Amino acid sequence: MHKAGYVNIIGNPNAGKSTLMNHLVGERLSIITSKAQTTRHRILGIVNGEDFQIVYSDTPGIIVPKYKLQEGMMQFVGTAIADADILLLVIDMTDDKPIEENAYRRIRNSKVPVLLLLNKMDAVTGEQLAKVADKWQQEFPEAVMIPLSALQNRNTDIVIKKIIELLPEHPPYFPKDELTDKPERFFVSEIIREKILFQFDKEIPYSVEVVTEEFKESDTIIKIRSVIYVMRESQKGILLGEQGRAIKKLGTSSRIDMEKFFQKKVFLELFIKVDKDWRDSERQLKRYGYLG
Repeated sequence: MHKAGYVNIIGNPNAGKSTLMNHLVGERLSIITSKAQTTRHRILGIVNGEDFQIVYSDTPGIIVPKYKLQEGMMQFVGTAIADADILLLVIDMTDDKPIEENAYRRIRNSKVPVLLLLNKMDAVTGEQLAKVADKWQQEFPEAVMIPLSALQNRNTDIVIKKIIELLPEHPPYFPKDELTDKPERFFVSEIIREKILFQFDKEIPYSVEVVTEEFKESDTIIKIRSVIYVMRESQKGILLGEQGRAIKKLGTSSRIDMEKFFQKKVFLELFIKVDKDWRDSERQLKRYGYLG
């Protein structure tokens, strides 16, 4: 008997979904920063055992969309709720913000098992944990509740054990040696975007899209050319920095992470272009993979 299924991770922004995903998969596939809306795409991470395959799915944080990019991001969340075999609903116990109403209703009406993961148990007292647990158990009475700390990797083994128990009988969805559904270029772009999130403040990270146009791998080196799209000329100037110092720092930190990720020497070229209002352009959002 072989088990397989889609285990989709959902929750509010900054609930700890990406940190949890990376622990569950055992690889660093999702960007992790303290900034909201870090995850923009739906990212699959595949874990194989002899008689099971878990297809994890990290999703953007649930929000009320303000522009077309966010509408596309919420479509990924909707799809993840619809096609799940098991839902992992991650709750930040230090944040009392409710789940957005439409998403809440869809989760409640889903016919699949829900694991209610009360995250950040390292940041609350036992009394607070009990209070939060009681509140969410009333919201989702059928759910299996597990307190955990994704940051400290506490109780994630309990989550994995429960997932394997709940997986439906099914042959593998992907070849057993696959780790993710995303190509190398996707992870190059995500690494660069992560470094932008760390290096720049305010609106810059949310105005940026990264497209990797060239990925050429030889035995000894990977040659990469990526374009950073911004919405205004002033943002281009900030990314370049005085005498190109900012873009040089960005390139260096990105290259170091890429070499760790791919386990090979990397030659990286970065370019910056202005793509005005790309976040509200249906044509550009389709090009960047946010809309079907």
